[in-house]
Amino acid sequence: MENILGTNGLIFNEPLLWEKSTPGRCGVSIPKQDVKESLLDPELTGEAPDLPELSEIDVVRHFTRLSQWNFGLDSGMYPLGSCTMKYNPKTNEVQASRTGLANSHPLADEDVSQGALKMMYNLERHLAEVTGMDAVTLQPAAGAHGELTGILLIHAFFAKIGKQRSKIIIPDTAHGTNPASGALCGYTPVNIQSGEKGVLTPEIVAEVMDEDTAGIMITNPNTLGLFEENIKEVADIVHAKGGLVYGDGANMNAIMGIVKPGDIGIDVLHLNLHKTFSTPHGGGGPGAGPVCVVKKLEPFLPVPRVEKNGETYTLTEDRPDAFGRMLTFYGHFDVLVKAYSYLLSMGPDGLKLASQLAVLNANYIKESLKDIFELPYDRDCMHECVFSDKKQEKYHVATLDIAKRLMDYGYHPPTIYFPLVVHGSIMIEPTETESKEDIDQFIAALREIAEEAEKNPEILHSAPHIAKVSRLDEVLAARKPCLRG
Repeated sequence: MENILGTNGLIFNEPLLWEKSTPGRCGVSIPKQDVKESLLDPELTGEAPDLPELSEIDVVRHFTRLSQWNFGLDSGMYPLGSCTMKYNPKTNEVQASRTGLANSHPLADEDVSQGALKMMYNLERHLAEVTGMDAVTLQPAAGAHGELTGILLIHAFFAKIGKQRSKIIIPDTAHGTNPASGALCGYTPVNIQSGEKGVLTPEIVAEVMDEDTAGIMITNPNTLGLFEENIKEVADIVHAKGGLVYGDGANMNAIMGIVKPGDIGIDVLHLNLHKTFSTPHGGGGPGAGPVCVVKKLEPFLPVPRVEKNGETYTLTEDRPDAFGRMLTFYGHFDVLVKAYSYLLSMGPDGLKLASQLAVLNANYIKESLKDIFELPYDRDCMHECVFSDKKQEKYHVATLDIAKRLMDYGYHPPTIYFPLVVHGSIMIEPTETESKEDIDQFIAALREIAEEAEKNPEILHSAPHIAKVSRLDEVLAARKPCLRG
């Protein structure tokens, strides 16, 4: 590989602001006082806050240097599997920054909030169309919050019919937060294993599904990057026992425009707008996790709900069966604007193409690397592919070593050691926004690392070599975390 993205160029050290502070230094010129100084009573105000004293250039350089330490999507490829770290079109940021939307206030009267309410109402309708569901709440703040909302809806449904249940089924290929969401709602998680093809089999679901089980939480496509091809049979088994099917829609970016979860037996589904629908993810957040439901669960959706009466949009709390609310006011409004902008920009054909390209890119990586990395499930994948370090074990090279070495090549490492069903897993998701040229360069980096593992494993054991910080003592970090900065 002749050219790599990584470099050992100029990297600035930067201390904490308090370490740079100099008494009396100030970043602004304060006008001379024209009133007599009057000190506040310290008994009322308490001690003055411990704020650093800095010049303007101190502040500018501090945050500029910190920004240069960060790796983001505007810098390069971010192949985190199951996280959909794709490039976000800047037009979405422009729309969310428009004065009428950015300066709207949740306590403003409805007659001056018609634009915001109309946008939310239309976004709900669009998401219902994409998913094949009947109603949507935009209130949840993120994916796991959406999960909790979905299970609270299931709990409210069984409470309403007077037959509350105590268990919920969780496959081993579900996202890690699913068991917690179920447990928080009082359900005991019942773990089941996927079949030899990496997907659920109807037989294993039938063995555990009974009249005391509220339903099943299915991630589809699952965390192995595989589509649950038996989903309709599984849903029929759950429905036959009076249960409900919760769909973890975090990986909707692989099937939007192609498969509608509502058409294959899903009763309640959460979406990650900060992933599939192109709004900033992680540190660039906040997120949003709308929940889509079938008709019989609509009465239980959290309030307030957006309603349209003629040409007027209102927020109503007149929903007696609603289980409450999930967030102050209505949700992360700026994220909703960005997702709405994305949906309008893409249209149905664009959303479908995005899914097709995500699947194409993942399969291209899978086929390009399966000769050098173990592929536990050699099948067509969806948006992500999962390898393991089995072929590198004989050189005493582990997944962690491979991930650390990738940093020297200028790439953020992919997800490692998840899903747990694959030992030493390496989960790669290229998303639809990466070009073939960039993916080819990423593949070349991994192939060179695999060769290093065979011929010079020590270089991997001590990687990264040219990052801002060398390999950390992760055991010490876990046992004695430094939370100060």
